[in-house]
Amino acid sequence: MTSGSDDATHILAMVGSLRRGSYNRMLYEAAVELAPAGMTFTEADLRSLPLYDDDVRVEQDYPEPARRLRADIAAADGVLIVSPEYNHTVPGVLQNAVDWASRPPDQPFKGKPVAIMGASTGRLGTVRMQHTLRTTLDSLEAHALLKPEVMISSAREAFDETGLADPKAREVVAALMAAFGGWIRRLAPVPQPAPNDADVR
Repeated sequence: MTSGSDDATHILAMVGSLRRGSYNRMLYEAAVELAPAGMTFTEADLRSLPLYDDDVRVEQDYPEPARRLRADIAAADGVLIVSPEYNHTVPGVLQNAVDWASRPPDQPFKGKPVAIMGASTGRLGTVRMQHTLRTTLDSLEAHALLKPEVMISSAREAFDETGLADPKAREVVAALMAAFGGWIRRLAPVPQPAPNDADVR
C-alpha cells in the first residue's frame, strides 16, 4: 500500500476505465486531491488481469494479478470504485476485476467499506451502473456507502483540461470522501483487550 503514518487510512482505488484521459480517471484524481488529510491511495492494476476463467482458478490457482488484487483489497481500509457506465451497466474491465476478487476462499469484499462514484457524458451520470454495482456488492457482503451520491452527468461541461472543474461537483466529491473516512472509522473493528489472568474463572 501507499506509504503513510500508522494511523493513515489506506484506500485501494478501482477505476473502471482504462483510457488514460478518461473523465473517470480525472474524477479519481479529484477524489485524491479533495480527500481528507490522512488518506493514502493505491490504484489497483485492472489492465493486467486476464479474463476470468474458473478453469484457471480451479486447476492452476489464481493468476498473479488476481492474487495481488485480492491481497490489496484485503489489506485496504476501504475500496473506492470510480467508473463510467457502459451500455447501462458496469464496464467489463471492472466486472472482470470483481469476478476475480469475489471467488472463494476468503473473498476480500466481505465486510469491506466501499465508496462509489462515476461520471458520464449522458444525463443520468452512471446511475444505472451504480445501482447494478451496489447489488453485486450487497451479494458480496461489502458495506457500500449510501450517501452522498456522486453521479456526474454532462461530463464535457464538468471537466476541462485541468480535471474536474465544476465547483458543485468538486464540493460533492469532497463531501463523499469525508463521509467515506467516517464510514471506514465507524466500521473499523473494535480492539479487544487482552485477557487478564485474574479474570479467568
